[in-house]
Amino acid sequence: MNAPTDIQTIIKDGKPAFVVIPYAEYIRFFPATKRIPASDAVPHEIVSLMVDNDWSIIRAWREYLELTQLVVAERAGISQAALSQMESSGKRLRKATREKLAVALGITAGQLAA
Repeated sequence: MNAPTDIQTIIKDGKPAFVVIPYAEYIRFFPATKRIPASDAVPHEIVSLMVDNDWSIIRAWREYLELTQLVVAERAGISQAALSQMESSGKRLRKATREKLAVALGITAGQLAA
């Protein structure tokens, strides 16, 4: 009988094909990343943040991605105060502003259009 090991190698056609590792090790090597769809779709988590907290879509994305206002503002080339105003105003953004913020957040402009 084989003694249990932490890591298992699965052989297929005489060659290593897969490795099975404990879940804790998997998490350590591959920390959770936020899901960002490649299309203009908005994940359920973003919609939930908007509804549950009465947040704008900008703030919901920023919080979901765990970014500060200062970081997003610097990436977008605007002031933190301007970003704060955009997050709280509820007004539709100009196309150019929406595109800047999308790049700063790493999402598509369409994902901010809601």
